[in-house]
Amino acid sequence: MFKNYFKIAWRNLLKNKGYSIINIGGLALGMAVTLIIGLWMNDELTHNNNFENKSRFAQVFQSQTFNNNTGTGPAIPLPLEPALRERYGDNFKHLIMSSWNTSSYIKYGEVNLSRLGNYMQREAPEMLGLNILKGEKDGLREVNAIMLSASTAEAFFGEINPIGKTVRISNEHDMMVTAVYEDMPYNCSFSDLDYIMPWDHYYNTQEWMQNSNDNWQNNSFQMFVEIADNTTMEGITNAIIDIKKNADEDVVQYNPRIFLFPMDDWYLKGNFENGVQTGGRIRYVWLFGIIGAFVLLLACINFMNLSTARSEKRAKEVGIRKSIGSQKGQLIYQFLSESFLVVLFAYIMAVIIVLLCLSGFNDLARKEIEFPWTSSIFWLISLGFVIFTALLAGSYPALYLSSFKPVDVLKGTFKAGRYAGLPRKILVVVQFTVSVAFIIGTVIVMQQINHAKNRPIGYDREGLIQIPTFSQDFNGKTDLMREQFISSGAVVEMATSSSPTTRIWSNRSGFTWEGKPDGFQEDLAWTEVSAEYGKTLNLKIIEGRDFSREFASDSLGVLINETAKTYLGMENPVGQLLRDTDEEDPSPPLKIIGVIEDIIAQSPYEPVKQGVYVYDRHDNFSYYNLRLNPNQSANQSIAVIERVFKENFPAIPFEYDFVDEEYAAKFAAEQRIGTLSGIFTGLAILISCLGLFGLTSFVAEQRTKEIGVRKVLGASVFNVWNMLSKDFLKLVVISCFIAVPIAYYVMNGWLQEYPYRVILKWWIFVLAMFGAMGVTVLTVSFQAIRAAKQNPVKSLRTE
Repeated sequence: MFKNYFKIAWRNLLKNKGYSIINIGGLALGMAVTLIIGLWMNDELTHNNNFENKSRFAQVFQSQTFNNNTGTGPAIPLPLEPALRERYGDNFKHLIMSSWNTSSYIKYGEVNLSRLGNYMQREAPEMLGLNILKGEKDGLREVNAIMLSASTAEAFFGEINPIGKTVRISNEHDMMVTAVYEDMPYNCSFSDLDYIMPWDHYYNTQEWMQNSNDNWQNNSFQMFVEIADNTTMEGITNAIIDIKKNADEDVVQYNPRIFLFPMDDWYLKGNFENGVQTGGRIRYVWLFGIIGAFVLLLACINFMNLSTARSEKRAKEVGIRKSIGSQKGQLIYQFLSESFLVVLFAYIMAVIIVLLCLSGFNDLARKEIEFPWTSSIFWLISLGFVIFTALLAGSYPALYLSSFKPVDVLKGTFKAGRYAGLPRKILVVVQFTVSVAFIIGTVIVMQQINHAKNRPIGYDREGLIQIPTFSQDFNGKTDLMREQFISSGAVVEMATSSSPTTRIWSNRSGFTWEGKPDGFQEDLAWTEVSAEYGKTLNLKIIEGRDFSREFASDSLGVLINETAKTYLGMENPVGQLLRDTDEEDPSPPLKIIGVIEDIIAQSPYEPVKQGVYVYDRHDNFSYYNLRLNPNQSANQSIAVIERVFKENFPAIPFEYDFVDEEYAAKFAAEQRIGTLSGIFTGLAILISCLGLFGLTSFVAEQRTKEIGVRKVLGASVFNVWNMLSKDFLKLVVISCFIAVPIAYYVMNGWLQEYPYRVILKWWIFVLAMFGAMGVTVLTVSFQAIRAAKQNPVKSLRTE
């Protein structure tokens, strides 16, 4: 019986090749989009799934409040570790202190490369579940040990066994390789862990760390934990939440709250606003999930529309089948088998499309997704997906066609009825409502990105490069390097800074000034710079002046940004002093010598943070900032800069970043979302137009004789085009009026997450409406004009 169903279904597909191509092609596109989105969502949702103990893994976070604004992050003080071990040690299976992800220069023989890694405590390899390929798992027990990832070991040693070999770190310390571990997967929070070095080595070589043993205000560290089996995240958080507040009276004013942030939330729900977790990337997962579902729905609507539109042609078939004994259920099975066959072919095509597009999609989405050929779960889900889609696409046509009365059909008195086309019209409205909403959403996303991109950033990023200086070799050579770089002709100015231009690495408090309100809790972004920083970046001085080597007093000078001027409540800040409130070891007061235009150093979608730029008196810098000579090519200048660099630092690899590229990276996530949304929106419109094209061609075919009569009676091509087009155009206009308020509500809510955001303009909605109507006219016109130009003699010949 089922074999017969599929045989008839196959014949029907061959008999109506045009409609079959539209049906299968539209469904294939819709299913391909859904498949790709499904693979992307799976990759997002399985982030960090390589950790078997993921549900018990957490990072220690801290919230602090400054002037009723609560900030939350992973930075914690050093004395928190012994406090947790002594009082709550039984609650943790592992408790690991870690540095921030650090770039180090590693040298072995002639190979000298920069790699990212962490200093971690001894239990880190066990807690992270590292797969040790060579050496021993307890590879951090010696203070001069280093563990390397497999790719890093291969880069330095090739086929040579690295265990026991000595590498030079930042031209300062010799470390012995004790283990090689398998690289962490790319969709893991530790994917860039190229090396691990002992925490004790970090502590022993950094005097500032040793001075932080009892300092609860120096939040310069991070901590990872695995909780014990008989505990919960919530229970431990409730126990430790006030541990910092109880340990140091000086920090009580900031209301510090310590809590465990589960690994399950690191990647997808990592955003906090005023101390409250507000989501994160999870919103994009749901967004694309909704897009995938709607795109599939659009493709299914095409199938429903074309199947029911051809109802009169299938009516006699239904009548004959029923008259010779076919039951309604058998007819339903027959039509569902046709649906299943179409969906099966569409799925095979969709898989082919996905395979062809997956590499490009990975490049665009910055993923390494592979097609899961060997996953039995994937194929079971695929089978369910095919069955679900077949039922979704075929249920309405099956129920509709199987309900015809055989007597009316065979007498020739069957009429589709006045409202028979109403469901198809509703489905067309749904299709274009979704498509128009997608268009509006994509335009607004791109507008928001461009709005932030066009925001004044306070400095000239073109022709500006930064060179990392993570080695003691750079100390004491700033003036020499500046002189050599400028004299080479490749650079017009150079300055140092304690953080990159596009980031804030340090925040300070503990200052007082004239007119400071009682109880005011300052939080200032802190950057130490050399005298030429303003000239190198082409900063705009609003008040006062820039740093100058001609004034010895500038060694205690400070520049503040416009936001800091308002934040500190200073009408005339130039000449005022910022005094240290540390009574035991106060620093000299800092004199404000100038106010600069706000520099965007954090997210371009957020307000600029109040910042101070302090003259660097102690070689406390991490970057050289170089302004390239605009009169010669960048490549030529870089080559000269590299030569000068190598002459002075032969043991350190030459690395640099263009600041404009670093700044552009701040838009990467939103840019990818906007691009992907645009692609999916285009496919949604294409699928909708495919359905419209099929419906138009069928309507034109149904009304062939009517068109012939009208032409004989003098109707023009325009009259015929207008007759066939106006009904579809009305449906699209209705769709627009439904889509606009929905899109406005959704996108306005999305924009509320950005303090610095675009204002929704009326023309965006009008443009989307006219765009949808224009596409409709073009799609319908092809078939309408084609039908209107046919010779009426041919269409009337059989009358």
